[in-house]
Amino acid sequence: MERVIVTGGAGFIGSAICKYLQSNAEVFVIDNLSFGSRQFIEIDDTHFFNEDILNYQALKKVVEQVKPQVVIHLAAIHFIPYCNAHPFEAAQVNIQGTINVLEAIKPFAKQVLFASTAAVYPIAEGALAETGLTGPMDIYGLSKLAGEHLCQGFYAQTGINTIVARFFNAFGPNETNPHLIPEIQNQILQGHRTISLGNLEPKRDFIHTYDMAVAVSCMLQKLTTGIHTINLGSGVEYAVTEIVDAFSRQLGEEIKINIDPNRIRKVERMHLLADVTKLKALGWQHTVSIDAGIKTLLQN
Repeated sequence: MERVIVTGGAGFIGSAICKYLQSNAEVFVIDNLSFGSRQFIEIDDTHFFNEDILNYQALKKVVEQVKPQVVIHLAAIHFIPYCNAHPFEAAQVNIQGTINVLEAIKPFAKQVLFASTAAVYPIAEGALAETGLTGPMDIYGLSKLAGEHLCQGFYAQTGINTIVARFFNAFGPNETNPHLIPEIQNQILQGHRTISLGNLEPKRDFIHTYDMAVAVSCMLQKLTTGIHTINLGSGVEYAVTEIVDAFSRQLGEEIKINIDPNRIRKVERMHLLADVTKLKALGWQHTVSIDAGIKTLLQN
């Protein structure tokens, strides 16, 4: 059974990936719990390390102890408003942290998957392909694009199989940041039927964390040599109003929207849609619909 380290494994997406991988791998988690929660993962204390990826010596010690064959590097600061408000911290964690992880795993890893983001792409209409131009519009996208370049250098230097997965908009249980879907969920579960939101026009490619976990597993199984950059989205985009409509359907009640000027982002993309041709070519299909995923959120 392969030994897998997941950095940020107690977080929103990490907890879903760990849960899915545990049936076929020995999973270890490194997480400083700044955003994640120990309660999100059912992993023995011997396999959980409360460490910060900025502490290179502690990180190196964990890696030397575990000797992982596979490393999934998710640990990052990724809520864009927080990154914009704390650019130094975001750059430090997302860039220096990635340098530390890649350096520590060199003697052991046979395969590494780096969680990048759709935020590396420029503003555009239509589905975004991996071969297209990059053009981040915020510090988060910029820091992740730097991480992609670090991965390219890592592969060139070591020859270790490297996968750069560009994550689009995740939704599902254990969300730790006030993104659109958990914000709607929280207001509805508090009893509100008129909810306060900001920009309504933007469309996003939402993908359930279960489908993301299946996709990560699929990539690790199928992309075993070389370096690959691959989009991880559903290939379907939804406007904010369509997400609210899905909540209304699952609740069986009409949800009205109040536009809150304080929530409106001054710089906003109208579209963010993944071309998932490469991912589907590996045999992956997304299975959890918006309605099915939202239904489970309302049951929490």
